[in-house]
Amino acid sequence: MADDEEEKEYRWETGYEKTWEAIKEDDHGSLEASIADIIHNAKRKRQLDKKIGARLGMMRHLYVILDASESMSNQDLKPTRLLCSLKLLEDFIDEFFYQNPISQLGVIVTRNKRAEKVGDLTGNSKKHVRELKAMQQLQPAGEPSLQNSLELALKSLRLLPSHASKEILVIIGALTTCDPGDINETIQSLKTDGVRCSVIGLAAELFICKRMATATGGEHGVALDDKHFKEQLNMHIDPPPTATRLDAALVKMGFPHHALQSSGTDTSIAVCMCHAEGLDESAVKLTSTGYLCPQCLSKHCELPVECRACGLTLVSAPHLARSYHYLFPVEAFKEVPFEGTPSNCYGCQKVLSQKDKKVYICNKCNQTFCLDCEIFIHESLHTCPGCATNPDTYHRSAERT
Repeated sequence: MADDEEEKEYRWETGYEKTWEAIKEDDHGSLEASIADIIHNAKRKRQLDKKIGARLGMMRHLYVILDASESMSNQDLKPTRLLCSLKLLEDFIDEFFYQNPISQLGVIVTRNKRAEKVGDLTGNSKKHVRELKAMQQLQPAGEPSLQNSLELALKSLRLLPSHASKEILVIIGALTTCDPGDINETIQSLKTDGVRCSVIGLAAELFICKRMATATGGEHGVALDDKHFKEQLNMHIDPPPTATRLDAALVKMGFPHHALQSSGTDTSIAVCMCHAEGLDESAVKLTSTGYLCPQCLSKHCELPVECRACGLTLVSAPHLARSYHYLFPVEAFKEVPFEGTPSNCYGCQKVLSQKDKKVYICNKCNQTFCLDCEIFIHESLHTCPGCATNPDTYHRSAERT
């Protein structure tokens, strides 16, 4: 019944459309104006689709499940599906942690009907990038197992507290999955534990993947080429809306100070907890500088990180402040037709012309921006340059946060 009630989202399921009528010639026989409108509407579509006022998760825990089966050796994505996925995932991980600095991410690989955890949940982006680069020598083989991968990720996610945002992103290129049991039971477990599953297909849409994404509130898409693949990945950088039924919870965090060589008693050389895994001498790192946990005084190289000794989440003030831009987003700018004044965009100082049919005005500082700057401010910068350079609007914004 749920499938019957689902909205029609394919072209062949909707009514007949004369899409070519959207392109019209102007008085001089040029198509430039119509093409500019199409590009403008495409750039604005993503922002209009965002849910305004939705409650978003700050502390995200995301597992990326990567298909490494024989189908990933296909060369429709150059040089191969696997190598293309690894390269795009490197950029995705860097941007993910930049936009979500206090979140954690893990990587699972599935091939030969099994699932292997390549990287545990951690907030260290450099570690994941090193692991992905090492996987470039991996040879795709066998079939994937979607159920084994989901069960492996679920073992870690179900232990997390209720305030954490639990997510799984599946990148699959195979058209089959070899599972040991009923995958519908696994999907029901994911739904019960509040895990949001999204899928990016590299070959075609699979019924079971679409059903899983729909049941858990995730998204499903099929990459048409490498550029579209990157767009599909970037859609998962912004946190999804969290369940409104969750109550507010207090999260204990530590703000460690940096131990410098001139800090007296902190100059003693100690083993960094980040590199104290195992008994391999090459992995052990002795340093006289680092970040000291305020609870147990364990030393760590980078932030944010979860203390290996006491489990306290260690962050810096800039990391926490950067996470707040989802809670206090920049308000939508007012879209008005361009009338010739002002002549420059306040952000990039580009000279505005008649080609810029519409410009965008901040409701607080009344500065005018072009389309590219408006998108950059709302999707990457998260701060209005006009408000930031105006003492009155800046102080009012600071008092609110």
